[in-house]
Amino acid sequence: MSLQELIDSASALSTDEVVTLAHSRDVVLPGKAGTMALITLDNGHDHTKPNTFGPKGLGSLNAALDAALARDEIVAIGVTGKPFILAAGADLSGVPKLADREQALALGKIGHGVMRKLVDGGKPSFAFVNGVALGGGLEVALHASYRTVSVAAGMLATPEVFLGLIPGWGGNFLLPNLIGADKAVKVVVENALNQNKMLSGPEAVKFGIGDVLLESADFLEQSLLWASKVLTGAVVVERPSVDRGEAWDAAVARGKAFADLKVSGAAPAPYRALELIAAARDNDRDRGFAAEDEALADLIMSEELRSGLYAFDLVNKRAKRPAGAPDKSLARPVTKVGVVGAGLMAGQLALLFARRLEVPVVLTDLDQERVDRGVGYVHGEIDKLLAKGRVRSDKANQLKALVTGSVDKGAFADADFVIEAVFEELQLKKTIFADLEKIIRPDAILATNTSSLSVTEMAADLEHPERVVGFHFFNPVAVLPLLEIIRADRTDDASLATAFAVGKTLKKSCVLVKDAPAFVVNRLLTRFLGEVSAAVDEGTPIPEADRALSALGLPMPPFVLLQLVGLPVALHVAETMNRAYPDRFAVSENLAKVVAAGKSSFYLWPEGKPVVDPEVEALVTVGDKPSTPDELRNRVLTALAEEIKIMLDEGVVAEAQDIDLCLLLGAGWPFHLGGITPYLDRTGISEKVNTTRFLPQGTASLTQ
Repeated sequence: MSLQELIDSASALSTDEVVTLAHSRDVVLPGKAGTMALITLDNGHDHTKPNTFGPKGLGSLNAALDAALARDEIVAIGVTGKPFILAAGADLSGVPKLADREQALALGKIGHGVMRKLVDGGKPSFAFVNGVALGGGLEVALHASYRTVSVAAGMLATPEVFLGLIPGWGGNFLLPNLIGADKAVKVVVENALNQNKMLSGPEAVKFGIGDVLLESADFLEQSLLWASKVLTGAVVVERPSVDRGEAWDAAVARGKAFADLKVSGAAPAPYRALELIAAARDNDRDRGFAAEDEALADLIMSEELRSGLYAFDLVNKRAKRPAGAPDKSLARPVTKVGVVGAGLMAGQLALLFARRLEVPVVLTDLDQERVDRGVGYVHGEIDKLLAKGRVRSDKANQLKALVTGSVDKGAFADADFVIEAVFEELQLKKTIFADLEKIIRPDAILATNTSSLSVTEMAADLEHPERVVGFHFFNPVAVLPLLEIIRADRTDDASLATAFAVGKTLKKSCVLVKDAPAFVVNRLLTRFLGEVSAAVDEGTPIPEADRALSALGLPMPPFVLLQLVGLPVALHVAETMNRAYPDRFAVSENLAKVVAAGKSSFYLWPEGKPVVDPEVEALVTVGDKPSTPDELRNRVLTALAEEIKIMLDEGVVAEAQDIDLCLLLGAGWPFHLGGITPYLDRTGISEKVNTTRFLPQGTASLTQ
């Protein structure tokens, strides 16, 4: 089948595609370099809806390239994008409609067939990377003979592995042969699995992906001038040679170790990408692209991709329209924030509020020493941002001026939003709120960062309980995007709307949660860790318990997670949940012993590898009924299926999708599993435990 026949066949399935058109115009280049066919990719929308490539969009690009290549007077081809966007990769909305592998295989062949005309067409080609270039967008640029990059371009990456795919239109072959295997592994695998890290324009040029970095104000004009100099020989582009020896193998081996660390073999995409990069050392272009086609077809038809698309849609669509949030017009302005406490969490919150809201933030604590230490922490973090080039010096000075401290809560008198971040003790928080109510305005929000306690009970004795909300962040605050917003029994719509407006300005993904013990993430993590701890108490060795869950590809083993959470915190939440639901949440006596002994972990870490602390082994008492890995996994997943069903019946969140969203953004549940509820559905555990699925059949295979 010819390329055009493949395009026509695929386009017939692409009924909902937002088509990115390739608009071509002739540009007379400076310096008598000749006439360039300049192709601008544009889907007709502003920058909030990026260009993407579906079959029809690729067909438009193909036609524009054919037209340019057919004209003798055209000396070169240039490709750029609409303002701020080159292209954000493939349009994946049509993937669920692909009924068989041949259709998936055709998608890879179309991308390769169209884009390689930039290099095989017989005319020099230039990509002018003016903004976002993700996945297939970056691959268009890689096919070009030369690349200019705007200094303002802020999102250059191949994020496919994160979703369960590979760069399928040349990235696995072109990148290592352009910049070497070491950098290619970093871009394709390590960055993708490291919270989808992106390259800036300057970083992309430093990596060798771009040939020259140009200012953004007159980027296109300067790009055309540079292209003319290349064509006339005034500029000669020299690229460093690629090390094809042991360094290539070492890079692939490093990438495999990194993938093992991140997904523990539970997701095929990073390993397929590494196989393609390994083969790219010796493959020619035809063999390299053909291998990509086969890998892409396999992965498109995989459950991992369907799961990744479901998770991606939750994070990028549902998270932006929180279920149950009041009308945003009810939100009140926030011009000053108070933070009660000056410890580590309070300092993180103060920094976040100052950076995102850009309003005065006041920390208070019991004495001046604590206050000074808290403010000093925030100022120190701002200095780190300055040193890393994340903020300019004038912005750093402005942020420092916004964050102050006081031992007098009277500093909150004119605050619009006050959040407490003190120890998890209900009576302490109630006392703080009672004291604050005498100081702050009647319409000022009182927020609590509690991780497990009743927000309703905290507000019960107040004169204005309607302005109390739960505002539960996850640690580290700057990294984890989830914000659980808890509506207490008497919280009014205006206060809740204000909380959601603040959360959005903080750039957090907000989920409305009912005031129930431990809310969503901590409730499920506590049930999860409780089952694992119980298995250890019964006789399962700690390392074996950790390894038993590795098949899920979770971000870290259970007993490493316990160390991150903090053993005293984990014990406190377990005790809270035990009081609320004693039939399902037990308190591990061994955990209590380890906490009482002042231990911060079950492990020691000689040479960076976990070894059970001998002193911990001496403390704990275990039974003689160890679980096999399969038994332990089944036990944990059964418990989670039961708890999620109970939570949905209680109305803790609106729908199962909100449970998935919380675990994806607050607990690092892997994207390749697609959320906890579709995973439980796929594995049959949902029906075994609850007699029904959480989601309609096929939901995890569709973008919502």
